[in-house]
Amino acid sequence: MHPTIKADLYRYNGLSGFSGFLKGLCIPGFRYMYLVRKSAIYGKFSLPGICFRLLKRRYSYKYGFQIPPKTEIGAGFYIGHYGTIIINSGAKIGKNCNISPGVTIGMANRGVRKGCPVIGDKVWMGTNCVIVGNITVGSNVMIAPNTFVNMDVPKNSLVIGNPGQIFPKENATQFYVENVY
Repeated sequence: MHPTIKADLYRYNGLSGFSGFLKGLCIPGFRYMYLVRKSAIYGKFSLPGICFRLLKRRYSYKYGFQIPPKTEIGAGFYIGHYGTIIINSGAKIGKNCNISPGVTIGMANRGVRKGCPVIGDKVWMGTNCVIVGNITVGSNVMIAPNTFVNMDVPKNSLVIGNPGQIFPKENATQFYVENVY
């Protein structure tokens, strides 16, 4: 099994091995990310690539997830629940990140922050948070539910509110980001 897929699987209650993989395929978040990873591994016009992309498209409609295969997402990505999740293909997400329903990681088309976000390792993104623009979110950051983030966030922080307010906090994601591979 590919090491990135193995790390993704482990984030779901420490699943591993073939029996863990079969259990993981019953979890919508893992199933979808498995198809995204496989779509990225195989060529766009190869037979396996076409099959994985068709399955990914089907599950995009079923679950409401929109994550393009060319998006750079680190190992150990965890999708918590069903619900609309939209990630721009230009975004970069680090290792061992959690994402909740309603999250949008998007591009700003104009202004000072024109571009897509870069998100560090061990970032927890709460329900309905929006992260947009050419910004950097450091590692070990917790973004609270319903938070709008369009500014750089230093590592070891908690972001709350609309507009987001940053509070320094050591171990911000402790007990939120678990089963790190």
